[in-house]
Amino acid sequence: MAKLNDEFSLIAKYFAPLSGEGSFGLKDDAALFIPEKGNSIVVTQDALASSVHFFPDDPPALIAKKALRVNISDLASKGAKPKSFSLALGLSAETDENWVSEFAQGLGEDCKQFDISLSGGDTFKSNAGLVISITAFGEIPEVEYTSRLCGKAGQHVYVTGTIGDAALGLLARQEKLPGLATQHQEFLINRYLLPEPRTAMYSAIRQFASSAMDISDGLVADLKKLCEASSVSARLNLPEVPLSTAVQEAIALESSLLETAISGGDDYEILFSVDPDNADALRNAAEECGVQVTRIAELVEGNGSVSVIDETGKQINLKASGFNHFGA
Repeated sequence: MAKLNDEFSLIAKYFAPLSGEGSFGLKDDAALFIPEKGNSIVVTQDALASSVHFFPDDPPALIAKKALRVNISDLASKGAKPKSFSLALGLSAETDENWVSEFAQGLGEDCKQFDISLSGGDTFKSNAGLVISITAFGEIPEVEYTSRLCGKAGQHVYVTGTIGDAALGLLARQEKLPGLATQHQEFLINRYLLPEPRTAMYSAIRQFASSAMDISDGLVADLKKLCEASSVSARLNLPEVPLSTAVQEAIALESSLLETAISGGDDYEILFSVDPDNADALRNAAEECGVQVTRIAELVEGNGSVSVIDETGKQINLKASGFNHFGA
């Protein structure tokens, strides 16, 4: 395996081919990003660290795709169309050129899939293991930015896709779901390794959502963040939370996994609030996009709390509401 011995040849060989307009082939110190007339730039940044966000022996191409997709998910939740991104890549002493080659191949595949290009970044040696930080840029009409600050009491809360797949996928990756059928374990692990950012929904989010964010730290925790930002509270109807067949089967084997599903992270689905008058139009738009949306909660007057209501109408208390890097 070829050792890494020259930062600049790596950039020229593996990353310059992914660059786009305004990046000058990654030969300059900066890049130009000029939005279309009447558009604003939306910026987001997420970082992934080895043994925190991915396993060191995960396939490099999937690590690259996850790093890019979690940022694209943020853009989609703001109603923004992805345009470009910069990459800071910290490589450990154990990283070889084959790893970089596979990483760049995965990144290139997603650049094509999501019509996004590399604008620049940095490559450096990391003595603390692999670190990947991406800053992504999207475009949006100037007056159509959808933040998490504009939810209002009386609005309905929806999510895209299904909840809890990645949290249980992590358990499956750790071989902690031994009784679950192999096909379900494989589905969950894939959802953990490879998020599906809901880019098809960016136009519908702009048109119908009053507030929105993506779910990265767990459904309950992120709903609480949206409520706190909007100065409202929420009633979350637990039986309405959409669960995949694999998650349902896992919960049937171990009921405590339901709490893991709604409080675990890495879903990267969109959580958003909509005026009841727009509910039908929203569902029609989502159907045209081919994205499942489910009403799960209602915003009410309050100060940022989330009440989780079970099938009997009673409020339940969770042991943990979501992921926190510095929490217990």
